[in-house]
Amino acid sequence: MPSYKLIYFTVRGRGELIRLAFAASGQSYDEEKVTFETWPALKPKMPTKQLPVLEVDGKQLTQSLAIARYLGREFGLAGEGNMDQFLVDQVIDTGADALTAYVKWYFEKEETKKAELKKELVDTTIPKFAEILTNYLENSGGKNGFFVGSKLSLADLACHETFTDFLQLNPDCLKDYPKLAANRQKVEENANVKQYLSSRPESVI
Repeated sequence: MPSYKLIYFTVRGRGELIRLAFAASGQSYDEEKVTFETWPALKPKMPTKQLPVLEVDGKQLTQSLAIARYLGREFGLAGEGNMDQFLVDQVIDTGADALTAYVKWYFEKEETKKAELKKELVDTTIPKFAEILTNYLENSGGKNGFFVGSKLSLADLACHETFTDFLQLNPDCLKDYPKLAANRQKVEENANVKQYLSSRPESVI
């Protein structure tokens, strides 16, 4: 079994789907937690001068979604066959689009603009993504409330992480989307994921 080390900041951000893949699979890994104080010295050593980086037996892998997909294939979280992998990928990429919108609000410094971005997220952006993901959930052929196949995949983990962000802005954002709420509950019922979430530090992003 390879040895894994994740190098990332002490936030969920673009590293969390990777952490969730490790958690769901029960696979152990080391993590080098980077602070904004230690990052300048570490940055020149990273292949793209960005994080996250995953070291697999010392080999450095970059790009968060590429890493997550690699782990999904390694750990049986990517579905069965090419079509399943596509269906998983479209949920992952939709989650990445959602994160981009959320991050724009999070890093906005000007108070009036930040309030406007929050209103847009709550009124328009979150419902848009909820409808897209509900459509995927209903039409991807998944069973037992999962997006793809009849067991947990990266798609379910990606959707869960998307709404971990959105629920902080609007705790009722899944009220009108019961299938997404049920899918979220199924993720949290996974014993490995449940244990991980119970010990995960709180993070706005």
